[in-house]
Amino acid sequence: MPTPSTPARIAIIGGGPAGLMAAEVASKAGVAVDLYDAMPSVGRKFLLAGVGGMNITHSEAFEPFVTRYRERAPDIRPLLESFTPQALRDWIHGLGIDTFVGSSGRVFPTDMKAAPLLRAWLRRLRDNGVRIHTRHRWLGWNADGSMRLDSPDGEISIAADAVLLALGGGSWARLGSDGAWVSLLEEQGIAISPLRPANCGFEVASWSQHLQQKFAGAPLKTVSLALAGNPPRKGEFVVTASGIEGSLVYALSAEIRQAIEHDGSATVMLDLLPDHSLDKVIRALSKPRGSQSMAKHLKRQLSLDGVKAGLLRELSPTDAFDDPQRLASALKALPIPLVRPRPLDEAISSAGGVPFEALDEALMLRQMPGVFCAGEMLDWEAPTGGYLLTACFASGREAAQGMLRWLAGR
Repeated sequence: MPTPSTPARIAIIGGGPAGLMAAEVASKAGVAVDLYDAMPSVGRKFLLAGVGGMNITHSEAFEPFVTRYRERAPDIRPLLESFTPQALRDWIHGLGIDTFVGSSGRVFPTDMKAAPLLRAWLRRLRDNGVRIHTRHRWLGWNADGSMRLDSPDGEISIAADAVLLALGGGSWARLGSDGAWVSLLEEQGIAISPLRPANCGFEVASWSQHLQQKFAGAPLKTVSLALAGNPPRKGEFVVTASGIEGSLVYALSAEIRQAIEHDGSATVMLDLLPDHSLDKVIRALSKPRGSQSMAKHLKRQLSLDGVKAGLLRELSPTDAFDDPQRLASALKALPIPLVRPRPLDEAISSAGGVPFEALDEALMLRQMPGVFCAGEMLDWEAPTGGYLLTACFASGREAAQGMLRWLAGR
């Protein structure tokens, strides 16, 4: 990378993966880097993502990998071509952390933890001279272009030759991603796409009291969900007191949210027996049940009980239980009407943010030369599975390279 002709200093606002990666790239080029974060320590959401297993990226081929970014795939592609998922794994290995590919194709550190990776990374950054300032909340700009920050010693002003904003999205405010930056950029005339929940649960109009009390929190395994216009997806999810959530729901969350925004509601079709054909289910239900109850008949013939049987009762017409064909059809396509996503602060990630149209190819704001953006605050979304983190790392790296080019060309 080019280096500035005179000593330069950059300020990075936000200590998540994008900000930390930018700090590494810039500091290795000999630029003085000050990184500011509002929280008592950096990488808090990164550490939370590692609870239960640090899914760092995905091993699938590059072309299908890029499609996971949906309509923003053309904007994300150049970032990933510059820093591929394999390059990310190699970078992790350089920190002394080995990785492996799980059965689903997801990539994890061998110990499945985020903390050792973050500790090794922070040691490298400090060795490179990066100065990390915690409990420093960004408040916007002064009239002279300097940055305003609320620090433990009160409000301070800082000047830098270039600035990277890597402030995250709007989910998990308690970890630092509170979306407070939106109004600060809008004050500068930057049009921001509204922040919306992504990889989130959804609510139904209402569950019966019986279903809430007996099955809230119960997992549904080996089922499939489908939304009109999309092929069914197989997996698992959880019934909640207000609706549904879990990995299978997250995989469809963008489409469900968009349908609700467009139509006011969305209906997903639940297949309780995706490994059984409709004909097989009809034959099983058509067998004589004698004096057995329908509940026992379903369990004996189809191993259907618990929360699956509860949902079948909740969402099927009562008279369907008298007709094996209608009941089989319900088992294979049970409609769940969804009316709204769960609140943004509960979502794993957020959609919306700074549009790529407001940025040049180096991720610099066109209206604010010297101010760059990266990470989840950009207007893109992706499913869980390592795609979110990969794009955050790649965008931070690209923004840092853009800053170095911009500084060298001044």
